[in-house]
Amino acid sequence: MRYFIIFLFIPYFLMAGERELIPISKTQFLFIDKSGNEKEIDLTGKDFILVSVREEESDGRFYAIDRDGTVWLSGGISSGEEAGFTPSGVWSVLSKKRFYTSKKYPEPDGSNNMDFSLFFTPWGHALHKGSINFTSHGCIHVDESDIPSLYKWAWLGMPVLVTRNRYMDFARPDLKRIYKREKKYTRKAKEEQI
Repeated sequence: MRYFIIFLFIPYFLMAGERELIPISKTQFLFIDKSGNEKEIDLTGKDFILVSVREEESDGRFYAIDRDGTVWLSGGISSGEEAGFTPSGVWSVLSKKRFYTSKKYPEPDGSNNMDFSLFFTPWGHALHKGSINFTSHGCIHVDESDIPSLYKWAWLGMPVLVTRNRYMDFARPDLKRIYKREKKYTRKAKEEQI
């Protein structure tokens, strides 16, 4: 029985091993698998979600990129405590659950702790509503103000890319335009002269 259980976990360790996904442009990436094999990924003309996990040399943000190559939504995230907890790579949305409670890490009060879940790995990793101030057990926490829009926009099969590299340099022009806040200036009334 022990050997059977070990045998079941071998694919997990092979599949969840170290991978590297490096942004080359806004829609092109270099994927390096555990064996060192390289593959170029081109998502030009496709909707996708990119997550730059919160680690050194990365952004700690998610980016929603529309098929025209525009980053239309972005926000802070938190991810797994250790590098292996949130796997890098090219994934896709496998299922969507509006209300969901973790079976492995449930809340003591029984409340839903993974609302707006977008599951993207066969091991249960998901983007979902959560505190971006604390690390997760491997999922990607998205702030409650951003996750409803991301959840509504995402569809089954949509690519989800997870990188440990910066993407901000490619996204910055769009983000400046999206999040530009107009400053309203008020003119002081001139004192009337007597």
